[in-house]
Amino acid sequence: MIAGKCKVLAAAMLVLLATGCATQPQKPYDYAEFKAARPASILVLPPVNTSSEVIAPYGVLAQATEPLAESGYYVIPVSLAAATFRQNGLSNPDEIHELPAPKLREIFGADAALYIKITRYGTSYQVVQSETLVAAEARLVDLRSGKLLWEGSARASSLEQQQQNSNGLIGMLVSAVINQIVNTTSDASYKMAGIASQRLLRAGNPNGLLHGPRSPQYQKD
Repeated sequence: MIAGKCKVLAAAMLVLLATGCATQPQKPYDYAEFKAARPASILVLPPVNTSSEVIAPYGVLAQATEPLAESGYYVIPVSLAAATFRQNGLSNPDEIHELPAPKLREIFGADAALYIKITRYGTSYQVVQSETLVAAEARLVDLRSGKLLWEGSARASSLEQQQQNSNGLIGMLVSAVINQIVNTTSDASYKMAGIASQRLLRAGNPNGLLHGPRSPQYQKD
């Protein structure tokens, strides 16, 4: 009898511990280096792609400038940066990410560089559902000192708004196939890349970037 009660108590404690871990608040990001540097201009480097989709870098890079500009930063035009790298014989993102910070500063004059890595991109079929998922990580590095100012990650999935089909298993299978075809032919990944970019690079998000000097919120966050 006592042993049975002990087992029940132990199980309850485990549930409480698991619940406590799940609801633990996110640790605030340390912005000391960011606030000391206060970059005004950002160079967005071509993203490194670790997903299986070759078009992923284009989908993410095309939508990385807007949230940065809206957050108060001057962003080096992506087309200008790409042309400059090509003229110097550089087209591989991995090689570009290895360039010394002082060299990037000398060429572009930017205060900081944004390094993006794409970890997921595309639509996958999962028996009773299909998912379009984009996930990326980013680091902001001061080109004047080489110090890491900020790093973060974000993701966006079509399943966030997709409602469960209530027509049984056959209906769910048909719906999954249709969703995959539509998402693939309409390049739904591009839309998810836009959402992920906003979550990752727009200032004001939890543990996200701070506002730049062109924003009314500058030095208020």
